[in-house]
Amino acid sequence: MDKLYDSAAAALDGLLFDGMTICAGGFGLCGIPERLIDAIQAADVTGLTVASNNAGIDGEGLGKLLRTRQIAKMISSYVGENKEFERQYLSGELEVEFCPQGTLAERCRAGGAGIPGFYTKTGVGTLVAEGKEVKVFDGEDYILERGIRADLSIIKGWKADTSGNLVFRKTARNFNQPMATAGKICVAEVEEVVPVGGLDPDHIHLPGIYVRRMIVGAPYDKKIEFRTTRPRAEAGAA
Repeated sequence: MDKLYDSAAAALDGLLFDGMTICAGGFGLCGIPERLIDAIQAADVTGLTVASNNAGIDGEGLGKLLRTRQIAKMISSYVGENKEFERQYLSGELEVEFCPQGTLAERCRAGGAGIPGFYTKTGVGTLVAEGKEVKVFDGEDYILERGIRADLSIIKGWKADTSGNLVFRKTARNFNQPMATAGKICVAEVEEVVPVGGLDPDHIHLPGIYVRRMIVGAPYDKKIEFRTTRPRAEAGAA
């Protein structure tokens, strides 16, 4: 089965529809599937539910889909510094299901493992617990969290072989691994594809069985969320 496609649009062909649920890897602008997000924007699908740690920043990452009003609901850990995300949430234009970061990762991992729900102490006694089943284990309260299953997962990897075995690079692994398994179909964009056997089996983070389609998205421009600088020191200054 040939998993490598020429473009993001081709890789997503036939997979997108209005009202679908998408799991998107990445953390801020680190490890986000940029080319696939651009293709979703161009496809003009609407009413999307997106599970992602956050929505990038204004005009970058998933922030592009917020600007075009293609996202109807976010399942996220925080609003962060995305002012458009904040504005849409506070104005009631966007539904937001806040979820503690570790719980969100586990909900996606559980969904990918066929686990419909699990109990956790995180969020007990807070707004997170409202409307959720509470069960007592060893004298302590735990709340029931549902696993997340999506129609589509979009992720960003570093290297892959032609069969879809994939390696993430350092912190860019973040949410990509659990998000990949939570979707009925996973489409990955990577920086480099090598022949089968070109990756050390012990270094593979995501087995190819989870990856249905791939694209090479390189080259990338490294985007920085917060650029912090100090004044240039004057010549001869101590």
